[in-house]
Amino acid sequence: MNPKQKKKLLKKARQQHTIRPSGYIETLQRYNVLFNDFPTIKVLINNALQADRLLKQGLLPQTLPEMLLPDDTQDVIFKALNQQYPAGDSAGDQRWNQLSDALPDLDTKLRNFRDYLEETYGMWAYISAPFVKDLADFIDGRPTLEVMAGNGYVSKGLRDNHQMVYATDSLDWKKENQTGRHPVTEVEQLSASDAFTKYQDQVEVIVMVWSPDGLEIDWQLLQQIRAAKKDYDFIVIGEQNGATDSKAFWQNAELINSPAVTQLNRHFQSFDLIHDQVFLVK
Repeated sequence: MNPKQKKKLLKKARQQHTIRPSGYIETLQRYNVLFNDFPTIKVLINNALQADRLLKQGLLPQTLPEMLLPDDTQDVIFKALNQQYPAGDSAGDQRWNQLSDALPDLDTKLRNFRDYLEETYGMWAYISAPFVKDLADFIDGRPTLEVMAGNGYVSKGLRDNHQMVYATDSLDWKKENQTGRHPVTEVEQLSASDAFTKYQDQVEVIVMVWSPDGLEIDWQLLQQIRAAKKDYDFIVIGEQNGATDSKAFWQNAELINSPAVTQLNRHFQSFDLIHDQVFLVK
């Protein structure tokens, strides 16, 4: 499947299965009890519940596993119930129906955990505490500019790790998204281009996370960075030729492979259909 087809299918899937915040966590909590005897399922549910608890407390969550039920989940449940109940036992049949009927909805909710985070917290890229610690180690005290910071999860994490960050965002999206009214750290209202113009002489590192798909503001910024008489570490988080950033950006970006990039991706792992990662761009 080519990237364009993949992008269309992904958008269609996410439109069809949009997760609404109301009742989402309560449903997962019920499923956590329902599937109490199945550790593989409980691990996934508990990861989602723990991430939600930490975010509610204003803390960054931990790294997520792939939020997908194993392909053999129904077989595992069937075998377990056959061992627990004798053949023909109506209680076993009832238990099987209860669990198998719940699986499709549970699978949908786990697959769309990112939608819940977007709707509830305005967190598009999943920013974990272990990843931000790696990012802070890479920055190592160098003044940093974050553009398109959104609610500021990356900047908050870096500031909590004693890094000096200018967090900026145009904040245009606040008009359409209620979660944009709840930043987790101070964010200055500046477009990416204006932010770079203002702070280019003061910073050594630039961070851009999930630039909007199809808008060439990322390509404009990259051209500004290249035209400046200074070398920057330009850190980009997104899905190459996928759900984030413009076509022009990916066509023109020079992606640097290095041990440092590998280290930055150590705790930044895909957990759903979007395969975003950390890039160092020239």
